[in-house]
Amino acid sequence: MDTNEFFAPVRANTDSGNAASPAASDSAVGDSGQATEAANTSSEQSGAKPAAAKAERLPVWVDLHAPTPDEIHEIEERFGIEIPTREEMQEIELSSRLYDEDGALFMTVSVLTKATTDAPQTTAVTFILVKKTLITVRYADPVPFKTFIRRVKRSPSLANSAEAVLFGLLEQIVDRLADLMEQTATDLESLSNQVFISPDEKSSDADHRETLRQIGRTGNLSGKAKDSLLNLHRLGLFLSTQARLKKDAKARLKILSRDIVSITEHANFIANKVTFLLDATLGMISLEQNNIIKIFSVAAAAFLPPTLIASIYGMNFEFMPELGWEFGYPVAIGLMVLSAVLPLLYFKRKGWL
Repeated sequence: MDTNEFFAPVRANTDSGNAASPAASDSAVGDSGQATEAANTSSEQSGAKPAAAKAERLPVWVDLHAPTPDEIHEIEERFGIEIPTREEMQEIELSSRLYDEDGALFMTVSVLTKATTDAPQTTAVTFILVKKTLITVRYADPVPFKTFIRRVKRSPSLANSAEAVLFGLLEQIVDRLADLMEQTATDLESLSNQVFISPDEKSSDADHRETLRQIGRTGNLSGKAKDSLLNLHRLGLFLSTQARLKKDAKARLKILSRDIVSITEHANFIANKVTFLLDATLGMISLEQNNIIKIFSVAAAAFLPPTLIASIYGMNFEFMPELGWEFGYPVAIGLMVLSAVLPLLYFKRKGWL
């Protein structure tokens, strides 16, 4: 549970010409209690009206990380909305993920998390745009949220409005996906060299087990990234139909949509390359298996005549002239060796060995 409220920076008082105090500016990021206390201090120092007016400031962003039922109930009562449950956030229907309810926009997308581990996952994150506040509901802590929160703490101006926070988060998510796709493309180049390396090289993966594991992980990551990009693309189309967005917000949305399309194309390229490398690896394994089977087949064919000779002279019939012959045994051994060497020489001349 980690619930935070972020307030827009306190702007200068245009009527009196006096700028807000540093204490008020520092309250741009933090919980509501800290912001109220800083605002009260600013009012006393400047001789302005009582702090009650400052306490009524609505946050531009309420971040609900693994919220408790009491916290959800408090936010619902405070903003007059009904927050989707965790089960409802997992729904895949478009009508359950993107909808307008009494002027509040509900948008649920899948965000990639644990991307650097062997088991990348996607988690559902709900964005609720109600009046002048953005509410995010999440049950994981993806890297884009950590990064954006750090940026807001350093530069509170990034949280001037709910729309600015919304597009800032979406841009951070897209940037993270772009970085992951770039790293994945680099990893695939290394895998490609590993698949087609000469078997005589010391670094070659003889049984290709590690190569197959890496290809599987890369394919899993690219698939989950494409799922997240698809959700973001749908969210962009949904936002493009909203008349409440201002001109600058629509401009950011247009740029964001282009980025999503370009990254999706790159993800499709990666998926195709993963398929190619998987087929190539399986083909290399088949070739190695065929070579092994060929060796066994050649060996069986080469040692078939000696086996036939040995089986004949092992019958010990009474009327076998060679049994009483002084040179019978060495002649039989010589025939078996000769019948084995001649086929091997023939196979080698044909290039089968």
